Amino acid sequence: MEIVAYYLVSFLLFAITLVIYAWRLLDWAWFRPRKLDKCLRQQGLKGNSYKLIFGDLKELSKSTEDAKSRPMNVSDDDLTPRILPYFIETIKKYGKKCYIWVGPKPLVFVGDPEVIRDVFNKHSLYQKPKATPLTKLLAQGIVSYEEDKWAKHRKILNPAFHMEKIKDMLPAVHLRCTEMVSQWEEAVSMKESSCELNIWPSLQRLTSDVISRTTFGSNYEEGRKIFELQKEQAEHVIEVSRTLYIPGWSACSDKLTHIDRVKALYAL
Repeated sequence: MEIVAYYLVSFLLFAITLVIYAWRLLDWAWFRPRKLDKCLRQQGLKGNSYKLIFGDLKELSKSTEDAKSRPMNVSDDDLTPRILPYFIETIKKYGKKCYIWVGPKPLVFVGDPEVIRDVFNKHSLYQKPKATPLTKLLAQGIVSYEEDKWAKHRKILNPAFHMEKIKDMLPAVHLRCTEMVSQWEEAVSMKESSCELNIWPSLQRLTSDVISRTTFGSNYEEGRKIFELQKEQAEHVIEVSRTLYIPGWSACSDKLTHIDRVKALYAL
């Protein structure tokens, strides 16, 4: 009789635990997003209807891939349709007061300067999302800090961005730009006629070199390995963020590969 009672209690505990986790999953995947959708629409915002678990992630990924597959118009300085195509499409479709679904969470677009100021100033009302394990691997700092910790780090950083300090950086920036242009001129002079130059790697090195010279008194070549690892790590994090990871689902094997690579690079 005692054995039967033991198994009965164990079964009831298991059933209760299963129900609790099932309810939490259902609330996360369906009920809470539906409530948020209703709340946002009541406030005058527009967006696509919520799709179970994935939201707009599939459309977002497809839009990004399509934009990258099309050649760029070199005379067009507006890069946002290529970098953030789905965001631009959504704003054109629904106006400035709109949102998209990143999985079961809404991402609201804020375009009104007054609202933007409120978001930055009212820290207790507009709190930053908690950093995920992946974003912690990529970077941590003032962008993710809140309240007192944010104020402390902001105070520490302010002197580095004083106008006089920035003016002192100009010679280093000018020197690196001059070197880069000289390298382009040398490459062109080696050709008998006009030629095409892929300037993107040069611009990447320019940014890294300027940061190295102005911040660490070094240069890009001395820290090349670090910059290359950071770039690869960022690419994997971006790739992971475009899809939804569900533990145990084999379709996410590519995503798991990216996660493992991010962790491996972080360990280096």
